[in-house]
Amino acid sequence: MNTSNSTTKKSTGFTNEEKAAIKARAQELKAEARASKDREEGEKAVLAAIAAFKEPDRSMAERLHAIIKASAPTLMPKTWYGFPAYAKDGKIVCFFQYAEKFNTRYAELGFNDAANLDEGAMWPTRYALKELTATEDARIRDLVKKAVS
Repeated sequence: MNTSNSTTKKSTGFTNEEKAAIKARAQELKAEARASKDREEGEKAVLAAIAAFKEPDRSMAERLHAIIKASAPTLMPKTWYGFPAYAKDGKIVCFFQYAEKFNTRYAELGFNDAANLDEGAMWPTRYALKELTATEDARIRDLVKKAVS
């Protein structure tokens, strides 16, 4: 039997990039477990993630972090898939997705199902952010307060 025309290829395993991603995610899961129990660890993880962002994402994330901490001090800061995130009872309420991550023209403030933002049968769960002016600052404060109510 001639198998020289076979189209099956032998797997060479994970690429170096895939291995690095797996290792990074495993480290993040360990950090998340610590952060879920320790506010200081969570704060360190979020600030380290933010520090690694490029501008203008970094400044926006720093400002958003301050807004969320002031608006809902009971939320636990932690990282979630590399994003700064804020949890209540172990569930992510909101997170900041920086623009560079997916090479988009805007960052996003997202809310998960743990957020109490329900308005009838349909409501937004993500907001595009190009900059944070006083108008956005006030709106975010209101959204975060409502999300944890």
